[in-house]
Amino acid sequence: MVDYHAANNQSSTGGVQTYMEQENDWDRDMLLDPAWERQQRKTFTAWCNSHLRKSGTQIENIEEDFRDGLKLMLLLEVIAGERLPKPERGKMRVHKINNVNKALDFIASKGVKLVSIGAEEIVDGNAKMTLGMIWTIILRFAIQDISVEETSAKEGLLLWCQRKTAPYKNVNVQNFHISWKDGLAFNALIHRHRPDLIDYDSLRKDDPVTNLNNAFEVAEKHLDIPKMLDAEDIVNTARPDEKAIMTYVSSFYHAFSGAQKAETAANRICKVLAVNQENEQMMEDYEKLASELLEWIRRTIPWLENRTQEKTVNDMQAKQEDFRDYRCVHKPPKVQEKCQLEISFNTLQTKLRLSNRPAFMPSEGRMVSDINGAWHTLEGAEKGYEEWILSEIRRLERLEHLAEKFHQKAAIHESWTDGKEAMLTQKDYETSTLSEVKALLRKHEAFESDLAAHQDRVEQIAAIAQELNELDYYDSASVNARCQKICDQWDVLGTLTQNRKESLERTEKQLESIDELYLEYAKRAAPFNNWMEGAMEDLQDMFIVHNIEEIQGLITAHEQFKSTLAEANKEREAIQAIQAEVHKIAQSNGIKLSGANPYTTITPASIDSKWKKAMDMVPLRDNALQDELNKQNSNDTLRAKFATQANTVGAYIQAKMEEIGRISIEMNGTLEDQLTHLKEYQKTIMSYMPEINTLEGYHQLIQEALIFDNQYTSYTMEHLRVGWEQLLTTIARTINEVENQILTRDAKGISQEQLYEYRASFNHFDKDHSGALQAEEFKACLISLGYDVENDKGDSEFARIMGIVDPNGSGAVTFQAFIDFMSRETTDTDTADQVIASFKILAADKPFITAEELRRELPPDQAEYCIARMAPYTGPNAIPGALDYMSFSTALYGESDL
Repeated sequence: MVDYHAANNQSSTGGVQTYMEQENDWDRDMLLDPAWERQQRKTFTAWCNSHLRKSGTQIENIEEDFRDGLKLMLLLEVIAGERLPKPERGKMRVHKINNVNKALDFIASKGVKLVSIGAEEIVDGNAKMTLGMIWTIILRFAIQDISVEETSAKEGLLLWCQRKTAPYKNVNVQNFHISWKDGLAFNALIHRHRPDLIDYDSLRKDDPVTNLNNAFEVAEKHLDIPKMLDAEDIVNTARPDEKAIMTYVSSFYHAFSGAQKAETAANRICKVLAVNQENEQMMEDYEKLASELLEWIRRTIPWLENRTQEKTVNDMQAKQEDFRDYRCVHKPPKVQEKCQLEISFNTLQTKLRLSNRPAFMPSEGRMVSDINGAWHTLEGAEKGYEEWILSEIRRLERLEHLAEKFHQKAAIHESWTDGKEAMLTQKDYETSTLSEVKALLRKHEAFESDLAAHQDRVEQIAAIAQELNELDYYDSASVNARCQKICDQWDVLGTLTQNRKESLERTEKQLESIDELYLEYAKRAAPFNNWMEGAMEDLQDMFIVHNIEEIQGLITAHEQFKSTLAEANKEREAIQAIQAEVHKIAQSNGIKLSGANPYTTITPASIDSKWKKAMDMVPLRDNALQDELNKQNSNDTLRAKFATQANTVGAYIQAKMEEIGRISIEMNGTLEDQLTHLKEYQKTIMSYMPEINTLEGYHQLIQEALIFDNQYTSYTMEHLRVGWEQLLTTIARTINEVENQILTRDAKGISQEQLYEYRASFNHFDKDHSGALQAEEFKACLISLGYDVENDKGDSEFARIMGIVDPNGSGAVTFQAFIDFMSRETTDTDTADQVIASFKILAADKPFITAEELRRELPPDQAEYCIARMAPYTGPNAIPGALDYMSFSTALYGESDL
């Protein structure tokens, strides 16, 4: 039968009394249900006799046989294993009352609070009180000490029954009354522990009497559990008596208590293996995500480092659009993956610390620091690529402007030189008169003046071609060819001009007649004509500006040019007056003019035509400059919009970063409240994303408008992007820290008050609010918590503690490390020795275990997990198939490699 002695000696007075007060639901003011009373009489009588027979006696009538107190005292001595005071053998009522009082005093000494049960009622044979007293004894000595997974007594017994009968069909134990009426639950309990005694599959749910009798008979015959219930009473009662069922079922629990130890050991192993399997999965997930992120970075960096030049601004702007698509579409998901990777790594390390496992070391090249390094390289490549694109756009824009300017000036020059070689090589002076020769000489002098005036244009053309070569213009070959042709032609013109001048000067000695008016006209018309050509060239000149100051400078220069037009018009009128004077003299003297001015090809009509053309160009130039001024004003407005938004966003990010810093230090309320507050705070921050998108829109408009500077703000888009990403990462890390604190609290059983105390101590000594304690601050904190770390012995103890909380030797202790240390100091955790002890129970004290034993005691997946990883046992008394559970348990805690 069951030995209650050890369990009774371990019970605590306070716990038993509390439980008895909760369970003492005996109705002392009303009569018992007759059916229940009948069941209790039979069950309690059988239970008492199962113990009294050890002393060679028994009872027949429960309320009569305990009246003198003798058998009641004997019953208590048997089940408690202790001697009671010597009973009185007299037959008088006072002797009986004294004996019953001795029994009741003994029950009370075991922490049981007896309510409304007196010795007189027992002596008088009060059935109701007698049954209540026996139920109290059963609760105290048979049920109270039952404990299953931190639940005890009735709840523990019910949980034990549910666990044992869970695999059986048609069995659903929810209580200690109707769940047992069909008898299947009793048979399932027996079959679970002794499958050789019951053919469970042959039982039928619709035959409860047969099922009950079968279980009662097998229990009595093979398990030494007396028959305490009547099958017909249970079946014919709508709701069987709960106390009778509990009394009988508790006998099964004690009979199978040895198997319960094996189940507890199996549960401990299952728990340890489940933690290990979950950690391994998290490690695999981390490795996979880290590999994918690093591979993406590896593929992306060469693209960002590609510096292949394009030929046109449009081609480079296409590259800029591709880069913008990368920043807005492809990179943000990778930022989230990187953040999730850090969170997963921190969570995994926390779980490993909580379960006394060694820290997770990712494979080479996949550490969080490696990923951060690769990410830093990626961001450096991004910055360099964006700067290169903008530089290339500026270069190509400059090249296109220079090329257009080159071709414009070359076309003007080629137009001017057209026919000049033929003019310089003609021999017209050989048949001319003296006046004609003198005219030819003056004309040639005017040409030389014109030629000298065009020297600057040729030098400008050569300088532009040189600059295009230096800037690596893609069509430099055609530019160089055209420039070389112009320079060669210019040399030929210089030589021909010198030769003609010499010829005319030789002829001039023989010809002295000269028309002074023609000469004066030619001399004044030529520079004026050149001035007009230069003015028209300037009025048509293309310009490129980047700000209001530059365009205003061009407008000022243009206004200065317009202020000289009145003086120029006077010069034009004076030149035209010379020609008019020529015609006047000719008419007055009857001179027949031969036609055009012999000294110049510049006619008054051409001067008037060019003057009109130049005057028509002035308003066009006014409009072009005004349009550019409007454009620059628009660009300035765009700068101001971007600056206003950027300054607002920058201040917001800075304020939120400081606020997060304060929140991480000054957290109040429960961890769940803090977590909820932080997640709502994160939602608030994420709701600010439209402002970031608005700023991105302004930034895109600025880039499309080719705006390269902004005097209204010191913020750049790159700076704000980094700040925003850092803000999101910081709040995510803070949330992860609180989640890890919740994991630590739940895993280690730390109360909220302890966490408050730890946080208050940590914050008190964190003088600079950095979120970490330096070594001296941490020592002061330990001293405040009662640790002796001041003397020589304390120095070694402090060095040991620092090795735990700061394994990397950084000199600083984070709050998470502080919490881990304090929780390790104040709570108990599974160890390798405990797991080895659990396996030893399953192996029946053998130094090895077999696959069959593992499959019988553990769930299938965890049994196979152990079989696949346990090495063969080669020690003493080894048998085929023996597995070494000791080295396996040690490996779980990092002391060897699986």
